[in-house]
Amino acid sequence: MPSWVIDRYGRNDVLRFTRDMVFPIIHFPNEVIIQVHAASLNPIDLSMRSGYGATALNMKRDPLKLKSMDTEFPLTLGRDVSGIIMECGLNVSYFKPGDEVSFKPKCLSHTEAASLPYVGLTAWSAVNQVGGLNRSNCSGKRVLILGASGGVGTFAVQLVKAWGAHVTAVCSHDASTLMKKLGADDVIDYRSGNLEEQLKTLPLFDFILDNVGGSTEKWALDLLKKWSGATYVTLVTPFLINMDKLGVADGMLQTGVTVGSKTLKHLFKGVHYRWAFFMPSGPSLDEIAELVDSGKIQPVIDQVFPFSEVPKAFLKLEGGHARGKTVIDVISKK
Repeated sequence: MPSWVIDRYGRNDVLRFTRDMVFPIIHFPNEVIIQVHAASLNPIDLSMRSGYGATALNMKRDPLKLKSMDTEFPLTLGRDVSGIIMECGLNVSYFKPGDEVSFKPKCLSHTEAASLPYVGLTAWSAVNQVGGLNRSNCSGKRVLILGASGGVGTFAVQLVKAWGAHVTAVCSHDASTLMKKLGADDVIDYRSGNLEEQLKTLPLFDFILDNVGGSTEKWALDLLKKWSGATYVTLVTPFLINMDKLGVADGMLQTGVTVGSKTLKHLFKGVHYRWAFFMPSGPSLDEIAELVDSGKIQPVIDQVFPFSEVPKAFLKLEGGHARGKTVIDVISKK
């Protein structure tokens, strides 16, 4: 079976094409096998190529230690797919062979659909499951999205706008037209001056989604409305890094101490501080599909590569300044 794999962690030269990858088999009764028509890349795939999250993800891949070898290699990277169900485990009742994965939005091609699952569920996790916003309570709320032009950002802008929020998007100037097209009410160019000072001239916010991290956390929470339930959610966390450095138990302990102390610190200041992660959820994907089919959310694709050019796709993503997703057309003969 053709596949792009890595035999060690490193930079882009570790990617290797093979036609000899073993065809997957079902190990657990809740698993399915998918014929992949398209896939897409996310920043976490770049990090994982270099070994990020290896400790936690290896435990998740093989929790019962069923593999006879002690290594995860050869390893196939990737999180997002769109395709057709080929085979189902005995306990799978939601799908049957021949179904499109997660009942793909009817209006999308597989290439378009492959751009949505990871960023959509990550944004959904941050905004809804962690941030507490939904279609019933979001109307009129002021939402700030830092790093709005990437995969998660472009999805989040559309999601909260569909729910009636006033959206302020932070990106570079060349992405401002895209942000307006997606529904942002205000667009702030982080290159046009001191970003903190620019945002301080605006009314305070009810919700902030931070896709950037770094120094933004030091001042962004001051932009929230105090003692009103306003929430800051960041997707840039040390969770997997802690586990890589300290092991599973100590890494989880360190992570708990860090997030707990920050939560309490900001709670005393009248705002909520939260971490968010990608959370797999079939029902959430179904809700996303409904929003897509109704025209309220559209996939934002930066570039599509054929399967033969997977390394080029990684380099494209690694170059930064993405405007949406980098997608790989798996079944095209180009």
